Amino acid sequence: MDALYEELFRYLDSNKDGTLDILELQEGLQRIGFIEFLEEGQKIFTTGDINKDGKLDFEEFMKYLKDHEKKMKLAFKSLDKNNDGVIEASEIVQSLQILGLTISEQQAELILQSIDADGTMTIDWNEWRDYFLFNPVTDIEEIIRFWKHSTGIDIGDSLTIPDEFTEDEKKSGQWWRQLLAGGIAGAVSRTSTAPLDRLKVMMQVHGSKSGKMNIYDGFRQMVKEGGIRSLWRGNGTNVIKIAPETAIKFWAYEQYKKLLTEEGQKVGTFERFISGSLAGATAQTIIYPMEVMKTRLAVGKTGQYSGIFDCAKKILKHEGMGAFYKGYVPNLLGIIPYAGIDLAVYELLKSHWLDNYAKDSVNPGVVVLLGCGALSSTCGQLASYPLALVRTRMQAQAMIEGNKQMNMVGLFRRIVSKEGIPGLYRGITPNFMKVLPAVGISYVVYENMKQTLGVSQK
Repeated sequence: MDALYEELFRYLDSNKDGTLDILELQEGLQRIGFIEFLEEGQKIFTTGDINKDGKLDFEEFMKYLKDHEKKMKLAFKSLDKNNDGVIEASEIVQSLQILGLTISEQQAELILQSIDADGTMTIDWNEWRDYFLFNPVTDIEEIIRFWKHSTGIDIGDSLTIPDEFTEDEKKSGQWWRQLLAGGIAGAVSRTSTAPLDRLKVMMQVHGSKSGKMNIYDGFRQMVKEGGIRSLWRGNGTNVIKIAPETAIKFWAYEQYKKLLTEEGQKVGTFERFISGSLAGATAQTIIYPMEVMKTRLAVGKTGQYSGIFDCAKKILKHEGMGAFYKGYVPNLLGIIPYAGIDLAVYELLKSHWLDNYAKDSVNPGVVVLLGCGALSSTCGQLASYPLALVRTRMQAQAMIEGNKQMNMVGLFRRIVSKEGIPGLYRGITPNFMKVLPAVGISYVVYENMKQTLGVSQK
């Protein structure tokens, strides 16, 4: 292999100065079809450049390839369950089940086909090494990790299952860059779709009074009352809470995963669902007062509150600390159906894509993952929406309906008796209208921020 590596180094060294810079490595590897994304070349370069002089000499190049080959050998052996020197479809199914991913034999054959060079429907060591030679993944979990429910992109409603990061990403600082890229994308996306979000809140709260508020009337009333700027009322709080909520959820998710799994045990789908739900509940509990203030600001009239701090001061003065947790119970109850349906639909869509559309690669790419995430999130919202509506009414009822305070059960009964079942879904149209623009904006900003922050491709 040394002679082959030496020949490859000479080919990549286009200016023949005995070293490779990042551009030579990326362009050379793309030219011969070894890497698909420039970020992959960046990761190889960063890992290989031991003396950090901005160049890869022949020794560094060889060391990277030999170290990477060792990791790939371990990955190959972990898949080759019967130790016969080849990987079969049944062994892929078995290995992915251990990692918490269930796929069919047919789907495993698609994975085989994308690596199998000689058409034997098995993968030997040479085929495996050649396929992953310049793929900067380091173990089996990373190889199939693109199917985990973690796009890192906020599409307007909090992601239930937080993003997962490898040890390598944690050590290199990629994790916080990825979270920052997702947070900035979320802030831009939420701000862009804020008028629809405020309209949703207004319809949830005021719908019962007029019974006739539609999208056009809602926008007209808001602009008439407070001008164009009023369409973004409450958005500041919605953006500010992204950072603490993401940080708390990420930290709590890691802790819950450790509690639910034994040392060295892989995290399965069920453990991820429970950990994600508990992490979501933990984050919501801590940042919930900001949710209440966001609703109060969105529903408030012009001049009622001068800002977030004024809103907090007035709530505390007139209603006490308890007001900051109004609607907390339906909010907490809504997490479980949202998380369960979101994850189940995501797994179903993933399986459908593998069965019908995976041809040359089993990596669906960020666009497909985003589509799956948007659809699964929408289904989760459908299931939990009545609880979200009751939560918003409880958060706002002190300022809208005088002193007539009602608990969760009382509000449910009154909405159903006065407005019927459709009353529980008031405001869902603008909520769905914001999904597609939110996804599109998030994707564009997220990809640009990843390049700016130097985040490597998953």
